[in-house]
Amino acid sequence: MTLELKVPNMACSACGESITKAVKAVDPAATVEADPKTKLVNVETQASETTVKQAITDAGYTVA
Repeated sequence: MTLELKVPNMACSACGESITKAVKAVDPAATVEADPKTKLVNVETQASETTVKQAITDAGYTVA
């Protein structure tokens, strides 16, 4: 499943790395592309959308 999530408070590449780590914690096989310029995170995952959003929220980010 591919998710495209808007993360308005992702400010830099380090934020993208934190988000990537958070998603990989719930799905180690996930592919994550985080772009601080567009504030978009594309995730290819087997985990549910709710699980991925919760992981990002738990890492301190807002999912719009």
